[in-house]
Amino acid sequence: MAKRSDLSIFVSTLLLFLPLLMVAEAELGESEKFPVVVSTWPFLEAVRAAWRAVDNGSSAVEAVVEGCSACEELRCDGTVGPGGSPNENGETMIDALVMDGVTMEVGAVAAMRYVKDGIRAANLVMKYSQHTLLAGEGASAFAISMGLPGPMNLSSPESVKKWSDWKDNRCQPNFRKNVVPENDCGPYKPNNDRMDISGDIRTESCKMGTIEYKPPLIGPHNHDTISMAVIDKMGHIAVGTSTNGATFKIPGRVGDGPIAGSSAYADDEVGGCGATGDGDIMMRFLPCYQVVESMRQGMKPEEAAKDAMSRIARKFPDFVGAVVAVDKKGSHAGACHGWTFQYSVQNPDMDDVQVFTVLPSD
Repeated sequence: MAKRSDLSIFVSTLLLFLPLLMVAEAELGESEKFPVVVSTWPFLEAVRAAWRAVDNGSSAVEAVVEGCSACEELRCDGTVGPGGSPNENGETMIDALVMDGVTMEVGAVAAMRYVKDGIRAANLVMKYSQHTLLAGEGASAFAISMGLPGPMNLSSPESVKKWSDWKDNRCQPNFRKNVVPENDCGPYKPNNDRMDISGDIRTESCKMGTIEYKPPLIGPHNHDTISMAVIDKMGHIAVGTSTNGATFKIPGRVGDGPIAGSSAYADDEVGGCGATGDGDIMMRFLPCYQVVESMRQGMKPEEAAKDAMSRIARKFPDFVGAVVAVDKKGSHAGACHGWTFQYSVQNPDMDDVQVFTVLPSD
């Protein structure tokens, strides 16, 4: 009887702790999926830099900063960091953002001059101010006061030549519309003769020999952003972006790079998103906020990404852009419109960074 009683106690105890053992096993399985690094485009060295940081125990925010900073130093595709994408005045400016999915804090800089370290400047805004976004020379002054090197010239021989060739081509293409230049490269004034009472361009103006000004083609080498999401070993998520903006933009232009919810967004309870493309259009729709909220409502990353793109395409069928989504479990997917998109991933199942190719949806 004593042995049977002892056996009963053992079985009862085992049944009591079995659910706890199952939970522990499940948590172990989940932890094996982390950390995760996801980035727009095949910016392999940037992803490796973020992976080294997070795999060695850095937080998601720290790893995002390291990854985007590596891309700035490498001047990825000429569209990130100093030395690329001159504006109409031939000057390179920096936009960047970092967002902590745990606290929902954001730091960002826009149209920043004289300081090359965009993502580190954005992180300083988040850490040492109660603001979300600093712009222009104020952003530069703050970054330098917090210890970043500067002021410095952000142009390069390549960006200066690109700008010079553009000037020789009568400053075409550019981002102006409904204007008349006093000479080939401005100054510009409104072309009221071409507007009807509603403000729309008259179609017959083309027959009168008026020059049609078309914006530069949008592509990975003239209009791009690194947008990165990192989930650390604790399962916390952060996102970051950095870009020197659209080539030949009007001075003062700010794209979607430093706009939370447009170029990137993160929420620990759901996941994160990064975006790239025509920021002037995409920022009107906050696609990354939309992606995260769609995942919150139960959509898978692929569904959420495609839905965000389709919302923009319905209004602007000719726009070019892409998003990459990652949920809190590390599942990821991308979607694009108007071009073929690639994004990069590294997780514990991979020996090195893997690049995924996404074709535009119909």
